[in-house]
Formats: sequence, structure tokens, C-alpha cells
Amino acid sequence: MINNKFTWSAAVIMSLLLISSLAHAGTVDLPQTGQTKCYNTSGTEISCTDTGQDGDLRKGVEWPYPRFMNNGDGTVTDNLTGLIWTQNAGTPTVGSCAGGYKTWQGALDYVTCLNSMNYLGHSDWRLPNVNELESLINADEPNSAKWLIAQGFTNVQSYGYWSSSSGAGNTSYAWVVNMWNGLVGADDKPNSNYVWPVR
Repeated sequence: MINNKFTWSAAVIMSLLLISSLAHAGTVDLPQTGQTKCYNTSGTEISCTDTGQDGDLRKGVEWPYPRFMNNGDGTVTDNLTGLIWTQNAGTPTVGSCAGGYKTWQGALDYVTCLNSMNYLGHSDWRLPNVNELESLINADEPNSAKWLIAQGFTNVQSYGYWSSSSGAGNTSYAWVVNMWNGLVGADDKPNSNYVWPVR
């Protein structure tokens, strides 16, 4: 009898623990956007008190300070996401890896070339997905490229950067993030954009 009570009690406790863990299984901690200002419909900055705007609520995981850490080896770690980016965001020529504007396939090939050269001591560089690339945008800044340069990156272009994410509605497109205004859009894969490797 004691054994049965113990078994039943253990089963109840295990079930409660399982239900409790399932309730939290879908929880995602998204980072804040960085926005701290609020605006009216004409675009004029206003007080953020009780507006319900992002600059007022500031929901999400708070950014660490400092947000970025220069590793001293040509890479920068994002202390919010844990991602490691190349410090030089200008798609530089590295040995036989030609830099500059690239088609989407050219961007993938460029990263493959960097890995074959063990660029900055690593061979696991990749093209970031659209969410990773978009995580670099500071919604409180009119030009995220300039802000990123102030954070220790170099040659950040105020133009689009390829992500590794293809468009689901039309797979001849891939997602691009514009580092000037933070806009995310799809671009034809034969068009050219910059490449910013991550690991």
C-alpha cells in the first residue's frame, strides 16, 4: 500500500512538472529593439509617457552593456546574441577571395572561400540568417551603419547585406537587411549586395 501511494504521488509530481515545463516550452526571450524615443503621426518626437509605443514600453530582453566586445583579432562578439561577426563589414578582398558587391550565390561562395583560408583563425564562417542580420539594427538610430561603426565595427555600409534566408513566396529572392534604415526586404538573387560573415 505504501508503495502504491508513493508511485501515485510520484506520478502526480512528474505530471505537474511536465505540464509546468510545457507551459514554458514556447517562451522566447526576444531582445529589445533599442528604441527609446516616441513619435506622433507626423514624425515629431514626443514624450514617451503612456503612449504604448516601443520607445515607451521597451519590451524584450535588455541589452547588455557593452553590447559589443572587440575580441582584438578582427572579430566582434555581440554580447546580446552571442554571435561573432567579422569586424570589417565591408566585404573585403582576402587573398583569393574577391571582395565587394556580390550576388547571393557569390555571397555564399565568398564565405566558403574565407573558410578555406581559415579567415581570422576560423573555418566556420557563414552567411547570417535574416533574423541574425536584423539583430544588428538599432531602431533608435536613424543610421544603424554609423551606430555600428561607433560600436567598434569598420566599413559598415549604409546599404543592403545578404542573408542566407531565401524568400518562401518566391525562392529566386533572398532576404536583405539595409544597414542604413533597418529595412528588411527581398532582393533578386542575381542582384548584388554586401556580405557580412558571422559564426
